[in-house]
Amino acid sequence: MRYLCVVLTLLAMPLPAGGQVQEFVFENGLKLLVKEDHRAPVVVSQVWYKVGGSYEHPGITGISHALEHMMFQGTEKYPGGEFSRIIAEQGGRDNAFTGADYTAYHQTLEKSRLAVSFELEADRMRNLLLEEQDFTKEMEVVKEERRLRTEDRPSAYLYEAAMATAWQTSPYRHPVVGWMADLNAMTRQDLQQWYQRWYAPNNAIVVVVGDVVAAEVYTLAKQYFADLPMREIRPPRPRPEVRQAGMKRLVVKRPARLPSLLMVYKVPSYKTALQSESIADWEPYALEVLNYVLSGSSSSRFARYLVRGAEVAATASASYSLIDRLDGRLLIRAVPVEGKRLAELERAIYEQIDLLQTRPVTQQELERVKIAVVAADIYEKDSIFYQALVLGMLEANGLGWQRADEYVEKIKAVTARQVMAVAKKYLQADGLTVAMLEPLPLVPTAAQRAPSAGGRHGR
Repeated sequence: MRYLCVVLTLLAMPLPAGGQVQEFVFENGLKLLVKEDHRAPVVVSQVWYKVGGSYEHPGITGISHALEHMMFQGTEKYPGGEFSRIIAEQGGRDNAFTGADYTAYHQTLEKSRLAVSFELEADRMRNLLLEEQDFTKEMEVVKEERRLRTEDRPSAYLYEAAMATAWQTSPYRHPVVGWMADLNAMTRQDLQQWYQRWYAPNNAIVVVVGDVVAAEVYTLAKQYFADLPMREIRPPRPRPEVRQAGMKRLVVKRPARLPSLLMVYKVPSYKTALQSESIADWEPYALEVLNYVLSGSSSSRFARYLVRGAEVAATASASYSLIDRLDGRLLIRAVPVEGKRLAELERAIYEQIDLLQTRPVTQQELERVKIAVVAADIYEKDSIFYQALVLGMLEANGLGWQRADEYVEKIKAVTARQVMAVAKKYLQADGLTVAMLEPLPLVPTAAQRAPSAGGRHGR
């Protein structure tokens, strides 16, 4: 299992020819999305719950991810380990992930085995045991995952510190994996309450993509999911981010090989743009194009002017969270070349941002970005898993799966003036957080500290 610390970017959208999505909603509130894709005798089944790290509050951070782990520890009908063993026995693969705005469980199987997935998922949707001994064991796994993926990785530690500084009131300030103090204090009863609160058919979306017939999938889903009892789902209280009143800066000192820079601009997501009277619905797509202009290929501005041109950056990239549930962020990550300081790298990045704010991107550059987006769409929708992922993310974040076929056309409609407009509006110092990683000497491992005995050693 793994968690998603970084919100995934929506890249591929129009549905392949002949692959229409069909939606079914059962009386207990469960939503089923089915998309037929008959290119291979395979099916992907995903169950999405509308709960993740941004639904949590201080004191229980990481509980959604911890519950994801416990979902594999068994029910009375299928005890611990049986879920994955049965899927593997059927020749399939299964896994799960937790994000800021959702938790999802997925299986890839030969098409005739879909009923196996449905039976197992329906059972653990309402019948999870959550035994004390399993909880104690699995929480140690979660804490070790935090140590390995965050505390022992300087770039991840910097990102976590930057998010906690950039966001003041938004729940995005908390890491999906949770703060260690909250993990240490978490109880089995906490998970039991979280499970009872959020894991119900009326808070779930089942997405099926593959070599199936939609009507048959509906009948199968009805057999396994339709009789599950619904629960009252109370959405989390709104926690909008307060307006930032000036640049924030922080320095993180960790054992690392190289210094690095992380810049966080607060920007709207597509959902929050649609909810706001002061934000045009094209602005998130202009931000997406801006992101591609800066980063994404060897011809992007960071690669051309920071890495190859000025040779101030060893690496430089940007990323934007288009479909977050709440207001999102545009991130810029960079590592200076040897001999260059972080301050020089930061200035070079500001120069590129200033150009975006004062000069429209060229038509040739704009067309190159749009061609890259279309190409990415063609390649990515070859994956039935990715097709299901897009539908699930859109639906879980409240945008609706119907927006899946809007992406490419909206990107194509973005103009150079619109890119310049969002650069001026959102890439401002007062809404910026700058985080710097200053390396400390690497701590040698026990093996490295051991004196050499000389000669050749076998393995």
